[in-house]
Amino acid sequence: MLDLRPVGYVIGLLVAFLGLTMLLPMLADLVDGEGEWPVFLQSAIITTLVGGLVALSCQNGVREGLTIQQTFLLTTGVWVALPIFGAIPFVIGATELRIVDAFFEAMSGLTTTGSTVISGLDDLPRGILLWRGLLQWLGGIGIIVVAMVFLPELRVGGMQIFRSEGFDTFGKILPRATEISSRISVIYVALTMACALAYVATGMGAFDASVHAMTTVATGGFANYDASFGAFGAATEYVAVVFMMLAALPFVRFVQMTSGQVQPIFRDRQIHVFFATALVLVLMLVFWNMSINADGAETTFRKTLFNTVSLLTGTGYASTDYMAWGGFPITVLFFVGLIGGCAGSTACSIKIFRYQLLFASIKVQLQRIRSPNGVFTPRYAGRPVGQDVLSSVMSFFVFFTVTLGVLSWALGLTGLEFTTAVSGAAAALANIGPGLGDQIGPSGNFEGLNDAAKWMLSAAMLIGRLELLAVYAILTIRFWRA
Repeated sequence: MLDLRPVGYVIGLLVAFLGLTMLLPMLADLVDGEGEWPVFLQSAIITTLVGGLVALSCQNGVREGLTIQQTFLLTTGVWVALPIFGAIPFVIGATELRIVDAFFEAMSGLTTTGSTVISGLDDLPRGILLWRGLLQWLGGIGIIVVAMVFLPELRVGGMQIFRSEGFDTFGKILPRATEISSRISVIYVALTMACALAYVATGMGAFDASVHAMTTVATGGFANYDASFGAFGAATEYVAVVFMMLAALPFVRFVQMTSGQVQPIFRDRQIHVFFATALVLVLMLVFWNMSINADGAETTFRKTLFNTVSLLTGTGYASTDYMAWGGFPITVLFFVGLIGGCAGSTACSIKIFRYQLLFASIKVQLQRIRSPNGVFTPRYAGRPVGQDVLSSVMSFFVFFTVTLGVLSWALGLTGLEFTTAVSGAAAALANIGPGLGDQIGPSGNFEGLNDAAKWMLSAAMLIGRLELLAVYAILTIRFWRA
């Protein structure tokens, strides 16, 4: 029989920790003299108490290792439980959101998607704004640990190719997660502080700098203003581009750099392809926009650079309404969001390495057609790639495409028009943030969607953030019979 106690213990601890972090926005409201601080105190008590009791009740079942079943359940269970409790301040706080909206906002935060159902951000108490930033910041570091520890062990979407990437001697899965978390946290905090200081240097206020630094490094995209980054100056946009790109790189390379190993980050083919992709896309759209746009060259370059990098990394900030750029840029930007950053980063979507493996496989197939008797092996970073990895990657692409199609169709059944349905499905499944069109595009939000669509998009955010197969596996009958 499946023992759920180790899973419950870890989830309980993480829920209790989430409750403790609610004290930070409580303090922010206290300092501001806002009457909203009791909201976070109540939420913190409820969340910490429930999480603590669950952890205590499951403590006698804790073991050093986890079975594959337990690992699958833990990976998915964490991203279901945390948004439930993370939604409490949105329900009883100043936003007074309905349960569906509050859960959507919390799920969007913790999965670092960045889609929002809240209007009037400019007038909200700082506690709520800080809570939105904290949700994304915690979700960012959480997904790094999941990508570096759990997904490689579960052989999800080809992630097993990174099983020996710098953390192959850390022992079993829970000790490894603890060790990686501690080492990654130092890098993550340092990068966030550097980003905040850079924002302050451009003239951004300390509070805005802190919140936006958290959502930038998490590539989450929650902003403190309805205008997103349109509320800030040119220098701030350039700073954001730098840190969005850094956050989209494999964090294992930063850990190696702190250990004196500088070469890996410069030799990583995934990083090379990521920067090359960003360069090509930005230059292509810059030339297009300059040919049709009456704005100055610097403004056109900056707006194109910022919004392209924002969508490529899955951050989801917007500094202008790029829906006005025309049909070609909009089409390109739709597919830009389906590329993503590097594996082991806070970035989302399909990821660069999967495209590398896809093209490596296509190249080998073409070679075999030309030379039927030849022996050709796909390679990644100079190493042969096993058939299990290729099968896993191909399965990911198939599942992603099918899920995107089915979700778009289901959203259409709820009454959404074609552009909103398809772009909304892509934005949620790839954790991009904004969709396309007037309703959910860069100048709108998801508030006006029907409840059924919001529940489906919330589920899609979870499925996409956990690389699809980690969630789908637990929905099979065979999983529970194993």
